[in-house]
Amino acid sequence: MAVLNNSQTAPEASVPEWLRAGESRLRLQTIVRLRWLAVLGQSLTVVGAYWVLGMDLPIGGCFAVIALSAWLNVALRIRFPASQRLRSNSAFILLGYDILQLAALLYLTGGLENPFAFLMIAPVTVSASTLPLRITVALGVLAIGAASLLTTFHYPLPWFHDSQLNLPMPYVLGVWAAVVSGILFIGFYSWRTAEEGRRMAEALAAAEMVLAREQKLSALDGLAAAAAHGLGTPLATIAVVTKELLRDADKADRHHDDLLLLRAQAERCREILKELAGRGEELDIIVSRMPVSHLIEEVVEPHRLLGVPIEVEIGPRDGLEPRSAAAREPVTQRNPGVIYGLGNLVENAIDFAAHTVEVDATWTQDEVRFVIADDGEGFPPNVLEQLGEPFVTTRPGKSRGEEQPDEHIGMGLGFFIAKTLLERSGARLELANRAEPRAGAVVTVIWPRAKFEKAPGDEVPEPASFL
Repeated sequence: MAVLNNSQTAPEASVPEWLRAGESRLRLQTIVRLRWLAVLGQSLTVVGAYWVLGMDLPIGGCFAVIALSAWLNVALRIRFPASQRLRSNSAFILLGYDILQLAALLYLTGGLENPFAFLMIAPVTVSASTLPLRITVALGVLAIGAASLLTTFHYPLPWFHDSQLNLPMPYVLGVWAAVVSGILFIGFYSWRTAEEGRRMAEALAAAEMVLAREQKLSALDGLAAAAAHGLGTPLATIAVVTKELLRDADKADRHHDDLLLLRAQAERCREILKELAGRGEELDIIVSRMPVSHLIEEVVEPHRLLGVPIEVEIGPRDGLEPRSAAAREPVTQRNPGVIYGLGNLVENAIDFAAHTVEVDATWTQDEVRFVIADDGEGFPPNVLEQLGEPFVTTRPGKSRGEEQPDEHIGMGLGFFIAKTLLERSGARLELANRAEPRAGAVVTVIWPRAKFEKAPGDEVPEPASFL
């Protein structure tokens, strides 16, 4: 068994192609604010070094480079809305400019001998958090190339009293290695963290879509009650009018039979609406509470005709007194999420089983345990530890870009959705492969019995935790 897959904006015509929204999550406002922060910091540093510390540095060239960034910010803020989402290519251009601007400022102030050289990491980190990997790699290569050139080509490091401080090349190479290491490590860490967040958001959106379907079905009960309430008055009026017409009509009149039929049909409609209005209460008594055996049957029944036999075994755990309270069959509240999650696991087992699928439901005084096992090849060892993460799958399928929004086969979302729904109900999942000589995968779903039997409005205390 493997993982089952299941503000203000300008008109688009006024925004050039390179600044239209694309696959980037980076807003123009973010880059503009970060650049203003850089302009302020660079200006204070230059002023402090030149006028406060008395260091001899090319003050005119430094302020020219800083002013260029300030004017670029002003131009972008005037031309485009602050909330504009950037395409990846446009974000690369803007962040690439920031790298080159900082490189030019370092060129005028000592190259990598300048202690502020580590700021070369900043644009790459911003890219790793918000842009595709290829853009981050390109910016990283640009930053490393600029840092490499600055090891040799630069103005002397400004120092006191017209003297020069010549740092040895091994020290400069050490700074270069530190900058490159920071770009690689912090860039990869930021990208990996952001990527996991994006994947989790996409998977949760898919799970919410599945739950939305169940909610639409549940909403039909409310619509039926609303229809019964809204149509009751006009049907009553029709019944009264037909009754009055029948009183005045002669039996020999050709419309007499039609009036009788109209009255009968109105009464029938009223009876139907009365049944609909009371069906919600009937469902609460008859269907909403279900024992373990009924739950298992509802989960398994749709899959019995798929070609793989399903062996079901239900009963209390061995060693329990048959007439004790613990041996009594647990009864749970009907939960579409639990039914969907268990059905997903059963379907998954059927897809990868060789001959049979086993579904065992047992209970004790403290817990209710469902075990779903197949006799297939089992979970691959390299995937077993990652199961439960979105987009982790052993099933071949379409790429994420080609998949339809409501299909999860091949995406690795099926197990993630099932796990999320079951854990919301209070269960925990355990995954394993069968011990030799038997082969196959085993998924165990365990509920505390108190949570499994909890009815709406009941409060079940959470177990104490010191973690």
